[in-house]
Amino acid sequence: MSLEYDIAKRYMRSRYRYSIVSIITLISILGVIIGTAALVVVLSVMNGFESEIRSRIIGTGSDIIVTHVTGDLIHDWQQLADTVGSVDGVVAVAPVVQSKCAIASKIESDGIVVRGIVPELEAGVSRIDEYLLTDEATFNTGDTASVGVWLGVNIADRLGVGLNDKIKLFSLSEAVTSLTGFIPKALPCRVAGVFETGMYEYDANLAYLPLADAQKLFNFDDAITNLSIKTVDLYQADKIAVAIDRVIGYRYYSTDWKILNRNIFSWMELEKWASFITLSLIIAVAAFNIISSLIMVVLEKKKDIGVLMSLGMSATRIKKVFILQGVTIGGFGCIGGCLLGFILCYIQLKFGIISLPEEYYFIKALPVKMQILDFISVAFAAFMLSFLATIYPATRASNLNPVEAIKYE
Repeated sequence: MSLEYDIAKRYMRSRYRYSIVSIITLISILGVIIGTAALVVVLSVMNGFESEIRSRIIGTGSDIIVTHVTGDLIHDWQQLADTVGSVDGVVAVAPVVQSKCAIASKIESDGIVVRGIVPELEAGVSRIDEYLLTDEATFNTGDTASVGVWLGVNIADRLGVGLNDKIKLFSLSEAVTSLTGFIPKALPCRVAGVFETGMYEYDANLAYLPLADAQKLFNFDDAITNLSIKTVDLYQADKIAVAIDRVIGYRYYSTDWKILNRNIFSWMELEKWASFITLSLIIAVAAFNIISSLIMVVLEKKKDIGVLMSLGMSATRIKKVFILQGVTIGGFGCIGGCLLGFILCYIQLKFGIISLPEEYYFIKALPVKMQILDFISVAFAAFMLSFLATIYPATRASNLNPVEAIKYE
């Protein structure tokens, strides 16, 4: 152990049990602990929300979609699907027909987005089957005169329908013109399933149909609107999308989930940084306490500093004593704060102590996702603030005149 650290450790302990210096030192450590723990917990909670939202968005959609460059229908989609499926990193490919139409029950009507799918293929690219409130992911209702349809829970509530209830879908594709106006193309349906993703945008505006029936409703023949693609790693979806673009030709282009949902994830990233900066002020307050405690130590130990300097201890080594003292305070605070934050996050993750009302949120308990990079970033920020807080008191101590310092007492 170096002489400087030994002196710093002694200076952290006052000769008096209730010395104001010791109290301020303790408050400084507690401030760094609380600030660090608060940052760790908040960032972990925000990671949890981001992970949940990402999971539900991608669970309803897919990692990548391939569309026609002009927005036209894709007629040769089987050949295109084979080409896309041969790209490294692509796990599954599924055809999709997506368009808007009107929906009506006996008591209500509304506008929705219809997505035509092949359930067996769709299960490979999304998790819509997991969100179904029914036991089986099937469009079969036993009624050959009607087409099975899956409705979001909110649109089902709005229409006042449940399983096996009759509804109608209306499309303006090839609508018949009459003296009274346009007569839309109607498709009689029965509710074969109700799904709940927890995302209101989907649950209130989305319905699923068998692919062939969606093509008939919108008069698409055998064409589709896009291909949905599942990748081996959703975080590599942007790179895989570039590889797909290389092989599908100029008529088509691919878009990954990051671009499709850029606005919401950019907002969440901005909010995360804003929270990080704001909560860092707690640690900054603790850093001011470190400055105060070190200045008071300099005043209290002025004679000791003068004696040390007169015995040949250099100004640089005197400065190092007080830097080590402040860094020790910050180090204890960082370690203690990260440990406290980890314990709080683990308790919430394991037991779900803080619950959320399910009627307003899509999850039962406050989500938590701990990331090692967040712990390292928070600890580094807290340590650096503690280090910077030592510079002025340490410089002041090193600039003392040893003769005047000894005379001071």
